[in-house]
Amino acid sequence: MPNSSHSDKILIVDDEATNIQLLTHLLAKKGYQNTRSTQDSRETLPLYLEFQPDLILLDLMMPFINGWQLLTMLRQLIPATNFVPILVLTADVTKATRERALSCGANDFLTKPFDITEITLRIHNLLQTRQLYLQLEQHRHMLQKRVFEQTQELEESRIQILARLALAAEYRDDNTGHHTQRVGRIAALLATSLGLPEAEILLLRRAAPLHDVGKIGIPDHILLKPGRLTTAEFEIMRTHTTIGAHILKDNHVPLLHLAETIALTHHERWDGTGYPHGIAGEAIPLVGRIVAVSDAYDTLTHERPYKHAWSSQEAIAEIEKQNGTQFDPDVVKVFLQLANANHFRETKDRPEGVILNNARLSGVQAPVTSNLSPLPEHLTPREYEVLQLLSQGQTNREIAQALIVSVGTVKVHVEHILGKLGVNDRTHAAVRAFELGLLRLKTDCF
Repeated sequence: MPNSSHSDKILIVDDEATNIQLLTHLLAKKGYQNTRSTQDSRETLPLYLEFQPDLILLDLMMPFINGWQLLTMLRQLIPATNFVPILVLTADVTKATRERALSCGANDFLTKPFDITEITLRIHNLLQTRQLYLQLEQHRHMLQKRVFEQTQELEESRIQILARLALAAEYRDDNTGHHTQRVGRIAALLATSLGLPEAEILLLRRAAPLHDVGKIGIPDHILLKPGRLTTAEFEIMRTHTTIGAHILKDNHVPLLHLAETIALTHHERWDGTGYPHGIAGEAIPLVGRIVAVSDAYDTLTHERPYKHAWSSQEAIAEIEKQNGTQFDPDVVKVFLQLANANHFRETKDRPEGVILNNARLSGVQAPVTSNLSPLPEHLTPREYEVLQLLSQGQTNREIAQALIVSVGTVKVHVEHILGKLGVNDRTHAAVRAFELGLLRLKTDCF
């Protein structure tokens, strides 16, 4: 059982100076030196807020604001989650007074004139209870922190596993492994422009890279075939949608459920001639329609075993041509707006080939485009990407979520960036980056 500490803070409220002097003297003899007092009941609430006592000794019969009123005010002021005992001082020992005081929030009573032994024991017991409460609260907060940290670690582990699963599938026909991440970024950018809620955008950003995970189940002689697939081979290739959905099937985890939907529907067509189920129009989930455009653009603009890379202009023209047949017109509309605003840039080997505007994700209502200058030799592609997000005021956790990496990895990148830019903090890193021309801020919005 915890012992009350002589560092405990005790507040005495009594309009009689002699009572305050007696109580202060008695408490001092017992080792309680940390006391404050007032004879003016109107000072009680400000004094409580300033002093934050562990115990309040409160007289009932006082001018200005009586003890009954103060009991009610204090219980309204003190949070329900914070146990601060109130010991009532009264000469009225009737049952009605005791019941009324208890109903107003008192924890115990002291009758006047005071009995030294009784007052010592009651104060000690109430302070002991207070200390026990504080220990329990500390333990509860520690457990909550531990559960939160473990939950975060589990979530980060899950995200990392899914990211690596997507990467494993992608390495089957893209030796850079960057296609999945670019599709995720494009999908998030389209979703932002379509006005989806921020939570859905972030979830889509994480789930979209898993769109082709079903390719794990496609034989190499089909997946890596340099020429045109036969009808039979194409039928096998089409099964990567259902294989992926089966791998990701989990109705209890929102991320997996969304990834399952995307894997199954990203090859459906607006006109109903897609696969695997031939659904059409708005019957296709919106996330599937978004990833269909994202996947098509990135696939067209990058080399594969069976095709050469198209230019950005050629890919944009093809998507516009398929508007209303293969692709959702609303998605194509925002895609073209972003393309015309130069939000997609043709790159062959950089994972950040598509720059994602994160302004809305960081709470800025009017999107601001941050375009990157040519990659400096001393910054790696990933550090350059972290620098962009860092300059938008995003936290390490937000950057980790956007890039699907661990918070620890982001911290390492930030440390490297600070060192290479010769600054000591994130704010100066962003300022230095703009001074050096590494980041150029535009004010035009899309």
